[in-house]
Amino acid sequence: MNDTLHLMTVYSKTTARAWFQYRVDAVLRSLAVFARESTGIIVIYFTLLKFNSLNGWNIYELLFLYSLIFLTYGIMIIFFTGLRDFGNMVREGSFDRFVLRPRGILFQIIFVNSDWFAAIGHGGLGITLFLISAGKVGVHWNIYNALYYLFAVIGGVLIQGAVFLFIATLNIYLIETGSIKELLYWNVRKFAGYPISIFNKGVQFLMIYIMPYAFVNYFPAQFLLRKEDMSQYPEIYLYLTPIVGVGMYLLAYAFWLYSLKYYKSSGN
Repeated sequence: MNDTLHLMTVYSKTTARAWFQYRVDAVLRSLAVFARESTGIIVIYFTLLKFNSLNGWNIYELLFLYSLIFLTYGIMIIFFTGLRDFGNMVREGSFDRFVLRPRGILFQIIFVNSDWFAAIGHGGLGITLFLISAGKVGVHWNIYNALYYLFAVIGGVLIQGAVFLFIATLNIYLIETGSIKELLYWNVRKFAGYPISIFNKGVQFLMIYIMPYAFVNYFPAQFLLRKEDMSQYPEIYLYLTPIVGVGMYLLAYAFWLYSLKYYKSSGN
């Protein structure tokens, strides 16, 4: 265990030094990610200045909803950058190096790299949106709500990490999964920035039962905000985010372990 923790520390320090060796460039790139992701928020803000609310959600409640998406992604990408870029490893043959080393393969992939620019940009935006909105949405921040929020964030990180792990595993069979990632993660994730109640039943089913991004931010936000549109969903959904996160990750991990038996090098 001590050896594993030491190796995690070494990996993390090496990765951080590599990403921040040019400090000015690192700051500018992180700010660029922050600014890029902020554009969508700005559009929504000016839209709601005219329409006041979206299905009963005011601008601060929507910012609170968005804050969970950005914060959980910012944390998630620290650990799962290797899975996001796993397709490149398979195509270039560099994944073979991990297979031959006397360490857990997934352990190496998780700790060998972290996209700190995305982590700071997304995470910083999530924290900013939370600070702007948390005091204006009527939430009483006691210990109970704070603990719920913490476990909801952990669950949201695991849900998105499980999606990355599942898509990464598909590279073992398909080599190229860029389109699948675009469809299952990036495109579906765009819906999660809004209350799912505004969408048709098909999209709601997708967001709850197929690619459950609703458990990343919508249901955790509903636990704290208790908006009227929650009445169309079972109340138990408010408490399931950590369970969904752990369950999805275990299923994705089982799929990963099973699929490794069928890996064949693509060469270099």
